[in-house]
Amino acid sequence: MTDLTKYRNIGIFAHVDAGKTTTTERILNLTGKIHKIGEVHDGEATTDFMDQERERGITIQSAATSTFWGDYRLNIIDTPGHVDFTIEVYRSLKVLDGGIGVFCGSGGVEPQSETNWRYANDSRVARIIFVNKLDRVGSDFYRVVEQVQGILGAKPLVMALPIGVEDNFRGIVDVLMREAWVWDGSNDPQNYKIEAVPGDMTDLVEKYREELIENALEHDDDAMERYLDGEEPDIETIKDCVRKGTIALDFFPTYCGSAFKNKGIQPVLNAVVDYLPDPTEVNPQPEVDPEGNETGEFAVVDPGKPLRALAFKIMDDRYGALTFLRIYSGTMRKGSTVLNTASGKTERIGRIVEMHADSRQELDSAQAGDIVAVLGMKNVKTGHTLSDENVPATLEPMIFPDPVISMSVAPKDKGASEKLGIALGKMVAEDPSFYVNTDPESGEVILQGMGELHLDIKVDLLKRTHNVDVEVGEPQVAYRETITQRVEDTYTHKKQTGGAGQFGRIDYVVEPGELGSGYSFESKVTGGNVPREFWPAIDKGFRDCMAEGVLAGYPCIDVKVTLMDGAYHAVDSSAVAFELAARAAYRQSMVKTNPQLLEPIMKVDVFTPEPHVGDVIGDLNRRRGMIKSQESASTGVRIQGDVPLAEMFGYIGDLRTMTSGRGQFSMEFSHYSACPKTVADEVIRITRERNAA
Repeated sequence: MTDLTKYRNIGIFAHVDAGKTTTTERILNLTGKIHKIGEVHDGEATTDFMDQERERGITIQSAATSTFWGDYRLNIIDTPGHVDFTIEVYRSLKVLDGGIGVFCGSGGVEPQSETNWRYANDSRVARIIFVNKLDRVGSDFYRVVEQVQGILGAKPLVMALPIGVEDNFRGIVDVLMREAWVWDGSNDPQNYKIEAVPGDMTDLVEKYREELIENALEHDDDAMERYLDGEEPDIETIKDCVRKGTIALDFFPTYCGSAFKNKGIQPVLNAVVDYLPDPTEVNPQPEVDPEGNETGEFAVVDPGKPLRALAFKIMDDRYGALTFLRIYSGTMRKGSTVLNTASGKTERIGRIVEMHADSRQELDSAQAGDIVAVLGMKNVKTGHTLSDENVPATLEPMIFPDPVISMSVAPKDKGASEKLGIALGKMVAEDPSFYVNTDPESGEVILQGMGELHLDIKVDLLKRTHNVDVEVGEPQVAYRETITQRVEDTYTHKKQTGGAGQFGRIDYVVEPGELGSGYSFESKVTGGNVPREFWPAIDKGFRDCMAEGVLAGYPCIDVKVTLMDGAYHAVDSSAVAFELAARAAYRQSMVKTNPQLLEPIMKVDVFTPEPHVGDVIGDLNRRRGMIKSQESASTGVRIQGDVPLAEMFGYIGDLRTMTSGRGQFSMEFSHYSACPKTVADEVIRITRERNAA
């Protein structure tokens, strides 16, 4: 049986262009997994294997690989940095035990860094920090450490200090060991010497070493007491305390270097082994009931226990569907049968493979702690649990954000509709943040996603991967509707045909609900005027109608319906009659509630050189943006604000024009807000005209 204490399941995550994929490439080279280093800017990185990734120089989907550092097995997932693909980071963090947060030495804590850090906090993932690109102009290790404290509210435990800055960066000092790692100029990661700490850094190293020891020893009262009496603990005791604090998320060991220049990666790998948890040291995954409530049982990381595995990613490739699994408990064998607790159906385990980006190695079995892929599963979707069919259980599922942008597509070749449908079906299975709907009136196929780049990539995949040429409509905003006034009303559904008729009367209140509540239903009926067995039908009638608001047909949110009273007939009343009464009541009352159109507001983060700040802020104001903050950095200014999504289409082109190509931005969904009346009237007019056509 494999020794699970020698396992490290880790992810590498950061803001776009902070150097995640380059760091992964160096790790694979140092651990002997690859012998030729591929560069992101040349389109040759191992984990960027999609054509779209190689051309754009960005990571689009998370890639899994396994390697060894000494006796330790590292299962590594390289994740995207672009906000449109945040879903890949979220679902990767969900199944990992530890992570490396990469920060750019000059950019510091950037917008997507915050989002990823928040996801990692939610998933209770232990992390080490790697401040990368210290060879860049404007890089400042100490400023990034301050930002980690100030912006992320995290406690960096400085384990390494840089020797030199920018062009003169040549190595690091190991603070705990008081050793300097100095690389020569050959760019060979193995060409380094361990030397004494440079004389001008001695005081600085001692200052950070004292902080390191004091923070670490808070996890060992006896050692702390001896330390206060003047006795310094041995290195192993300090390392053991750092490990405890890292796993408890009390602090985050912080390293530095330049992945591109092959400096500083070995200490990071040593830290992964020394300080990040093995699968047995993290809190076991909770099991839940069909409603998603925890049962009090847990999937204990033990190969001898019943099987519990979570499907966290589906990927379609030339050999068929690949289902990526994190096995939390038990052992999975080739040819065995497992239960999918979401569908209630059994699945046969065909081929089990260990992934290395887009290549694979066949396995006969996999056990608790492993991250593997299985070929040929037909009914498994992201978030489904596979369990022992004799001892079934469901693991805590994944929750994915709703899309905020849509566009219509149609095949150029009218005979390719079936081919388009098959391709989209595969793409939806792969990406839970990607939705496909068909407009019931126009018959148009509508794609919904997290941003312009997200949908752009999907259209590109249709053309190149699935050979379906499509015509693309203009991007559309995912508006919502809500109500602003409370209305008390009554409705009687009465229909008499030969034989039994239909009867149901409801007295109800429709009112604005809590912000973010969606739709809620409550019954205050007493005395049996509307029997309890009809309440779910009334709830269903209102709930189904909320999918289409009365202004422009957009989903209606934050509405509360309360059933106050009503009447029924002993013979003519039925669940169907009360559901129809609720549907008609919705149409009758919603127009009286002063309905309002809501638009998605995006949290926008723009980085611009100092001379262009005025132009950028003026442009955001013209886009109905509200500036929240403005912060100067060594290489420019970071501007944060809230801007309606409808005003952000094509923004990247305008930003580059304003800033001579040097500006960057990212955005993510923040909240829904009421549309100004002039904007709402125009949206409603255009939507109604489009629906009429």
